[in-house]
Amino acid sequence: MEQRPPIIINRLDAERLQRLIDNATDKEQAVADLLDEELSRGEVLDPELIPDNVVSMNSRIRFTDLTRGRQMIRTLVYPHALETVEDAISVMAPIGAGLIGLKVGDVITWPIPNSATVQLRIDAILWQPEREKQFHR
Repeated sequence: MEQRPPIIINRLDAERLQRLIDNATDKEQAVADLLDEELSRGEVLDPELIPDNVVSMNSRIRFTDLTRGRQMIRTLVYPHALETVEDAISVMAPIGAGLIGLKVGDVITWPIPNSATVQLRIDAILWQPEREKQFHR
C-alpha cells in the first residue's frame, strides 16, 4: 500500500478512540486494528492546537471517493451518535476510520472489506468543533 499522508489527532479524540479500540467487538476488530495503526502514526495535539483544516471527531466534512467518483458530506461520529446525527459516518466504519486526522486536500488509499481499497480525498471541512472553540465535546 502506498504511504499514507501524515495525520493530526486531538488528544481527547485519541483517548476516546483508544477506548473504542480496546473494547472492539469481533465484528469491529479489522477496523479497530486499522484505527490503532492510525493513532500510533498520528501526531497527537491538545484540542486548542488542532489546525482548522484537520478532520477531527464530530467534524462535518465533504470528501470524494475517487474510486467510485462520488462526493459525500458526512459528520464523523463515535458509534453511539450514529442515530442522532443525520449525515453521520462512524469512525468504526471502514471509510470513517480512514478520515480521522486528514487535512483538506489529502488523499488516502484505504482498505475496505473484501480485500478492496478506496481512494478518498478531503475536499472541505464544513464544521469542526475545535474551530468553534468546542474543545471538550
